Amino acid sequence: MVQGTHAQGRGGQRPATLLLGIEGLAVASVGLEDDGARVVEVVTDEETAAACPECGVLSTSVKERATTRPRDLPYGVAPIRLVWHKTRWRCRETRCPRGSFTESLPSVPARSRLTTRLRSECGKRIATDASCVQAAAARYRVSWPVAHAAFVAHVDAELAAPLPPVEVLGIDETRRGKPVWAQDPDTCRWHLIADRWLTGIVDAAGTGGLLGHVDGRTAEVVADWLRDQPQAWLDGVTHVCIDLSGSYAKAVADALPDAVLVADRFHLVRLGNDMVTAVRQRATRELRGRRGRKKDPEWASRRRLLTGHERLSPVAFARLWNGLVDAGDLGVEILHAYAVKEALRDLLALAPTPGTSVPDRSAISHRLWRFLDLAAATDSPEVHRLAATIEAWWPAIEAGLVTGHSNARSEGYNRLAKHQGRNAFGFRNTENQRRRIRWACTRQHRRASAKNREVPGQVR
Repeated sequence: MVQGTHAQGRGGQRPATLLLGIEGLAVASVGLEDDGARVVEVVTDEETAAACPECGVLSTSVKERATTRPRDLPYGVAPIRLVWHKTRWRCRETRCPRGSFTESLPSVPARSRLTTRLRSECGKRIATDASCVQAAAARYRVSWPVAHAAFVAHVDAELAAPLPPVEVLGIDETRRGKPVWAQDPDTCRWHLIADRWLTGIVDAAGTGGLLGHVDGRTAEVVADWLRDQPQAWLDGVTHVCIDLSGSYAKAVADALPDAVLVADRFHLVRLGNDMVTAVRQRATRELRGRRGRKKDPEWASRRRLLTGHERLSPVAFARLWNGLVDAGDLGVEILHAYAVKEALRDLLALAPTPGTSVPDRSAISHRLWRFLDLAAATDSPEVHRLAATIEAWWPAIEAGLVTGHSNARSEGYNRLAKHQGRNAFGFRNTENQRRRIRWACTRQHRRASAKNREVPGQVR
């Protein structure tokens, strides 16, 4: 074994001890093994390591010598293997129930096979790099449970902190895993046997990120989560953005009766597009007696019907319009549904964006009347159902047009949730899934918190 340097470094320490950088341990020698690994022999260099962990009295009675091999962070290409030569002491305090103890340090706790900085770095790597636990375990040569425990220790303290003040809440669901179907052996019909959902509650207008995840998507579970929060925090919530979900609306009415409900405009536009598709499919079946085919003008224009009028070129719009007019009553009915959908989009376009003012009540009333007038002029039941939905949810829709609030952040966090699921190759444990998703969806809040903690006048 090739011995290390014995030259003294800063503060009387050897350069090898300074290079190792583990507080309380001094490097005695460094050698090479046949496989190229560097073996670092270390000894205890901390007086308090001889203090009994039970009573705190320093011991001077040596019982025996012990050798352990804690693992540490990798340095370079070749691995480093620590060999810690330490002492097992006798506790001579008569009232202490402990007979003997082995030296331990904060950097290498008792009965630990890893240094504290290795655990900390492993957990930090999983959290900051958004890597899967198995990848970090392989990098630091630890088991999956050890790497996961390091990640939990790194993130739990911050996730358990009190929620930041929130004015606008967003509530939306995301599916956990995939639905499970089974076939009935008697009827040969498929039925759903498992469909798991999580409901995310987010800061829809600030930097709070994902505030909580609850199992299910019922009014009861969402209302229970809201009731568990401090009353002062609930009093600060002025608006709640949801899709057109009766369950979430009931939860808000029960737990936040003073908050204003806001219907998300994205889901309203999707309802309009679904209405046009339903009209097209029904009219094709009724008038042609079959499903649409490539030669049918309504089937060839199916994607243009779902595209906003302002995004179609004049040539594309002329092809859409002329093709459906030439199809007769079938095409006219579909074009009428398309006009109703575009009238709904014109109404929703009044919502203010950053840099624009709140729309006039007269403009809102005019475009709403135009939408309802077009809907009443057709016999399509799908159009009538859409108009009835708009009327039923009008207070929440109007709140979105006046305030400009939406549930866009919830949709963005749903994308991050799915991305975390792919990184982890799926989750079996719901608690682990919630932890990983919440951590991934609070980065903006952590950056804002770190900026607020900076010392005033500090140069960054």
